[in-house]
Amino acid sequence: MKAVKIVKPNDLQIIDMEKPVLDEKNNVLVKIRAAGICGSDVGIYHGKNAAATYPRVIGHEMVGDVVEVGENATKFKVGDRVIIDQVTACGHCYACRKGRPNVCANLKVRGVHIDGGYREFMAVPESDCYRLPDSLSYEDAVMIEPTTIAVQACSRAQIEFEDNVLIIGAGALGNSILRIARLYHPQNIIVADIEDGKLEEALKHGATYVVNSRTEDLVERVHEITDGYGPTVVIDAACFKGSFLTACRCAGNAGRVITMGFSVDPDDINQFVITSKELDVRGSRLQNRRFQTVIDLVEKGQVDLNGSISHRFYFQDAQKAFDFNDTHDPSIRKIVLTFDE
Repeated sequence: MKAVKIVKPNDLQIIDMEKPVLDEKNNVLVKIRAAGICGSDVGIYHGKNAAATYPRVIGHEMVGDVVEVGENATKFKVGDRVIIDQVTACGHCYACRKGRPNVCANLKVRGVHIDGGYREFMAVPESDCYRLPDSLSYEDAVMIEPTTIAVQACSRAQIEFEDNVLIIGAGALGNSILRIARLYHPQNIIVADIEDGKLEEALKHGATYVVNSRTEDLVERVHEITDGYGPTVVIDAACFKGSFLTACRCAGNAGRVITMGFSVDPDDINQFVITSKELDVRGSRLQNRRFQTVIDLVEKGQVDLNGSISHRFYFQDAQKAFDFNDTHDPSIRKIVLTFDE
């Protein structure tokens, strides 16, 4: 079968690899139909993801069809449409015992530490599969995984109705966070970005205010919006150099700042901005068994993932897809690799 492998940073190859076979643990064989390109995939490609190991078949937003089940599989049958959880955990370390397998001490993420979904077939445990809603195409169903990341971030932020929420970044991740944050009915949701088109889309998806941080002073503007106090929740969905300090400067006293970036490059921060406001700075990584939560939200009509994909490429044209992503074309929202020509 064919697969997309990052042999080393900036070296993407289409390779042949053995089709997986079922065993007692990996008892469901899935034919991949679509897989998303995430910012972390781009980071692995460019050597900017500190968690990744090489060489690696990347891809962690993967959906497909069950084409074979093992004797000990009971949840799924051939023909079921599924999405695969990217997180594998040991189940016994401190984090796992505390119900946080997404930061397991022995964490292995598909597409990061072990081979992921940019290949034609995957064999996985049935416990890592979730049945897709009938209302979603394979391509749109890819957005379930980014939405689980958003659910995790909003959970870590402990959003309440009295909060003013600032989301920095209106790309695919920021937009997913917006969809979830509005379900908490906070006082206001402010979205910041440098592209007016993305900000217009954020307004359509429930943002109360938008700020173009290229043309406006973000710290000053969000304090104006919040009557001088500052947002009580700031979620950094952009994760560029300087965004963490900006998030802390924006936040109001006793606020929560959620960081999601994976860069190891030195960045500016100072203790005063955190200590003086007694900010809670919290990381949010991956997701903690959030797939069924998102699927339930979709089926209840509380989250609409239809029409989320802006661009599509055949998976063997992955190089073209990554090159296009690197253009930072403002029309890019979400790029998906498809496995049917």
